[in-house]
Amino acid sequence: MLALIILLPLSFTIPTIFGWQLFEKAGRHGWQTLIPFYNLYIFLQIIKKPLWWYLLLLVPFLNVFMYMLMLVELAKCFNRFKLWEQFLAVVVPYVYLPYLGFQADMPYVDPDERPEIKKGIVREWTDAIIFAVVAATIIRTFLIEAYTIPTSSMEKSLLVGDYLFVSKISYGPKIPNTPLSFPFVHHTLPLTTSVKSYVEWIKLPYYRFPGFGGVERNDAVVFNYPEGDTVSTRFQSNVSYYTLVKQYGRNRVWTDKQNFGEIVVRPVDKRENYVKRCIAMAGDTLKIVDQQVYINGKAVVNPERLQYQYKVQTDGTSINPRILDRWNITVGTRTSVPGQFVFLLTPEAKKELEKLPIVKSIEVITEPSGKWNPDIFPHDSRFSWNRDNFGPVYIPRKNVPIPLTVENLPLYERLIVTYEGNELDVEGDVIKINGMEVTQYTPWMDYYWMMGDNRHNSADSRFWGFVPEDHIVGKAEFIWLSLNKDKSLLDGKIRWNRLFSFVK
Repeated sequence: MLALIILLPLSFTIPTIFGWQLFEKAGRHGWQTLIPFYNLYIFLQIIKKPLWWYLLLLVPFLNVFMYMLMLVELAKCFNRFKLWEQFLAVVVPYVYLPYLGFQADMPYVDPDERPEIKKGIVREWTDAIIFAVVAATIIRTFLIEAYTIPTSSMEKSLLVGDYLFVSKISYGPKIPNTPLSFPFVHHTLPLTTSVKSYVEWIKLPYYRFPGFGGVERNDAVVFNYPEGDTVSTRFQSNVSYYTLVKQYGRNRVWTDKQNFGEIVVRPVDKRENYVKRCIAMAGDTLKIVDQQVYINGKAVVNPERLQYQYKVQTDGTSINPRILDRWNITVGTRTSVPGQFVFLLTPEAKKELEKLPIVKSIEVITEPSGKWNPDIFPHDSRFSWNRDNFGPVYIPRKNVPIPLTVENLPLYERLIVTYEGNELDVEGDVIKINGMEVTQYTPWMDYYWMMGDNRHNSADSRFWGFVPEDHIVGKAEFIWLSLNKDKSLLDGKIRWNRLFSFVK
């Protein structure tokens, strides 16, 4: 964090250097533009702004916005009041500041002596909107962003209808891969199903600023959906493109637009946002035995509100909906067996149902060891894994080689090709990466293993594998609003007990 406080203001030295002639026109020395931190102090004196502006220049990411304001004020000191002129000062100071400096007919005007410029109502509104959009964009990109829980994969820790603030500064904000995009829209323009909200004229490589720390085990993490690199606009990320291809064949998925819509390829920062709990870190070995997760051979402490599916057998009587509502049991179905129901239950809810005299037994639903589920990563029959019995699998760590064989290659193939951009060929027992025969691969990123607390209703790493570090968006920190979509405003739509609570 200290490095961030130092480096960002230091970076402002670069565009300030191009104001050399402007400093001299203002009665200062041009060489003062070259001295880090001091040049910003002189800059503020030239535009006649108070010292507290300087203090804001030391606040990470807010200082970007403050420096933009300083450039606008500097343009005003040379009678540049038109919107397009101030736009050029902010966007291309490397060109526009020297241009102003070399113009003999553009002298410096002291802000205290500058005549007041009256703006029309259109300009007033335009300035206000631009100010709000720029400020909000900087906040959303580098500090915090609002996020809504759309699915039940994290119940009961996070509920459908929870509105979160996600901290991007916790792990360090990423530079957007596609910086040219429509503001406040993720990947698709409003009122359309497939029109991109961004353009890829400029593509930036992955870079993450320092944050308060790194991802830790059991954090509720927001990240870009790893399999969201390619999507059907008909299904979006509700059904993985790769699942559709396996089920219907690539040719039909790409040509049958009536059923699948357009097939869209998205950069990392424009993939759907998911929220799951980090279960395993880079360098860990994970295994699941009869639903219990083991990390490096040791059983982990399960989240307090972990949920599984249970078969609940009653004496034939249905359970009173008020009792289900009291224990927040929201998902339940009746089976073909008389008096038998399937519910998603937390340990606490299970204990309370067991106390009911009409309940005869409660049995967890488990996929037995050795039963292969083709939907489970790595989708290869050589790995007879399922959602309840999985692994062991090693979570790749940056700069630590992974031994490669034809047998374990399915675990790391997507990492090598899709996430890290290599060419992979297999000829018999020979593995070639970028044309060279290899027996190991060294990743350049850390990877994580994410799982939902609602273990039997969560599409997570058990289905699509590792989450690369360049997909990490931020940490789910704070619930500011929670709405129950199944209730009316007068019947408990607002979950008052969840308002202004921290995510655990």
